[in-house]
Amino acid sequence: MANVIVIGAQWGDEGKGKITDLLSRSADVVVRSQGGVNAGHTVVVQGQTFKLHLIPSGILYPNTDCIIGSGTVIDPQVLLQEIEQLKALGVSVDKLFISQTAHVTMPYHRMIDRAAEERRGEYKIGTTGRGIGPTYADKSERTGIRVLDLMDVEHLRKQLEWTINYKNVILEKIYNLPSLDPNTVITEYLEYAEQLRPFVIDSALKIYEAVRERKNILFEGAQGTLLDLDHGTYPYVTSSNPIAGGACVGAGVGPTMIDRVIGVAKAYTTRVGEGPFPTESTGEVGKLLCDRGAEFGTTTGRRRRCGWFDAVIGRYAVRINGIDCLAITKLDVLDELEEIKVCVAYQIDGQIRHHFPTNASHFAHCEPMYKTLPGWQQSISHCRSLEDLPKQALDYLKFLAELMEVPIAIVSVGPSRDQTIIVEDPIHGPKRALLDADGTPVTIT
Repeated sequence: MANVIVIGAQWGDEGKGKITDLLSRSADVVVRSQGGVNAGHTVVVQGQTFKLHLIPSGILYPNTDCIIGSGTVIDPQVLLQEIEQLKALGVSVDKLFISQTAHVTMPYHRMIDRAAEERRGEYKIGTTGRGIGPTYADKSERTGIRVLDLMDVEHLRKQLEWTINYKNVILEKIYNLPSLDPNTVITEYLEYAEQLRPFVIDSALKIYEAVRERKNILFEGAQGTLLDLDHGTYPYVTSSNPIAGGACVGAGVGPTMIDRVIGVAKAYTTRVGEGPFPTESTGEVGKLLCDRGAEFGTTTGRRRRCGWFDAVIGRYAVRINGIDCLAITKLDVLDELEEIKVCVAYQIDGQIRHHFPTNASHFAHCEPMYKTLPGWQQSISHCRSLEDLPKQALDYLKFLAELMEVPIAIVSVGPSRDQTIIVEDPIHGPKRALLDADGTPVTIT
């Protein structure tokens, strides 16, 4: 039995969807613990692509319970669309469950999100405009609507009549937007409520019972460490806590119930939206990484900014999350490169820094210090074990493991489920070091 958190070790978009899909085959329960439709996971199975925003990747396994936890924010319209799309593709949603205490994204959240971002002008954050921040803001302000509120017609009507009239003042007076009709919104959301009612449960209790029954539980993260509200590159962050500690809060479990934390990182680095990005390449390398890696957002379709692997933020992610093993994704994207750079430290005002600076203005002025390694210049998409990899690719992985000071458990060499090298199954496998091609443990001290 193992309870495992899968977390993004960069700025999100690391390929967590594929990793959680792989690990879900060994999991009895998969829990999505935070974020909303601003997140997106893409999974490719037998040539068929599944784009998931709210529903955990484990839904592709018919015997796996999939729980949308209380720390998420749910847009009912998008969730219902996702359910219908899965059904149309022949995927059962009979094992899908929704926390009754998850908060609900309303029309005024989306309107305020887009209007506020536009008002920021050159100071924009780069939000998706899906209403995530305002939903979490209402949650903190204690004026939010929860899933359980949708289930009570009279209570919902009273709550929304007051809330919508209050939000209309903001929409009209601050953003010069048209007001919302309370009756129209209430009618719309009551229809959503009836469709979602069969899925709604006390999710924290269900998860606790699964722990008591010694089931394998996978906690699926959204976004990434550097987007964490408290520990990310603030203010260019998301509105929740996509770190390992946030998974406990959002799922409703204690930290003593967690056995392992696996961090997911690309073999290079990407970022969506605004904010500093020390290793970003705006030249030919960045274009190659974007094109070969198909670096466009699952949710927004925006082109991702691309650059070399940054071990400074990688070590920071290991520290903040307690990561004990890594999954490296999209290694195959580097196939054509003659040389590959890795950022091993920063230089700030002439001083060398090996640790991530939490001061945003300092981080904006970081200059990356690189170590250059030889590329392998051949396709690795067919590789299914470490011994299949070219020496240069294996050396690159060893170097990343040494810099991050944790072993590598999984290596992805293509988008499909089968294009994966599993060095160790983080759920069933023992903790051990990254193995060399001949089966000898590699020392990473």
